Amino acid sequence: MRGRDEDTGEFLSPSRSQNRRDALDVLALGETLTALSAAQLARLPIPEELLPHIRETQRMTSHGARKRQHAFLAKQMRRQDDAVLDAIRDALAKDGDAGKRETAALHRAEAVRDGLMGDDGDVAMTEFLAAHPDADRQKLRQLVRNAHEERKRNKPPRAYRELFREVRELLATDGDEVADPLEDEDA
Repeated sequence: MRGRDEDTGEFLSPSRSQNRRDALDVLALGETLTALSAAQLARLPIPEELLPHIRETQRMTSHGARKRQHAFLAKQMRRQDDAVLDAIRDALAKDGDAGKRETAALHRAEAVRDGLMGDDGDVAMTEFLAAHPDADRQKLRQLVRNAHEERKRNKPPRAYRELFREVRELLATDGDEVADPLEDEDA
């Protein structure tokens, strides 16, 4: 029984329905986490005590066992502070602060790559190398040449993607956090 405050008449605790909705939200978050790869999980602020439960759930193949394990994972997650769960949700959300920073950093890396591939590629290369003196000049120039050649011959954009990864890593060393977008970059 929830009870009421005698002075104000307000309920003292959340309703049973609200508690159930909260528990189902945590269960859905747990199911989302188990669908991620190990690299994606490593980027999230997940407490160490939850990782073995997530891995165990991923290992399950039987539907019934997996469902029970999801429920157990949700129980373990409900023991965490709300701030921890909110941080995980924010990191997963594309519209959260972490998602916005990641997206902005990826757009910046794409803009630099497109500048290197554009008509003023030499000017962009000079500016980029001046800003990043530790960059491998020869490797970047080779990747740009190969990407142009691939585009001209209608080949798969392997060098184009590799150029993106190289630029992203160099920008990340500047302090801009650019994460690998779900380990699958097709830009």
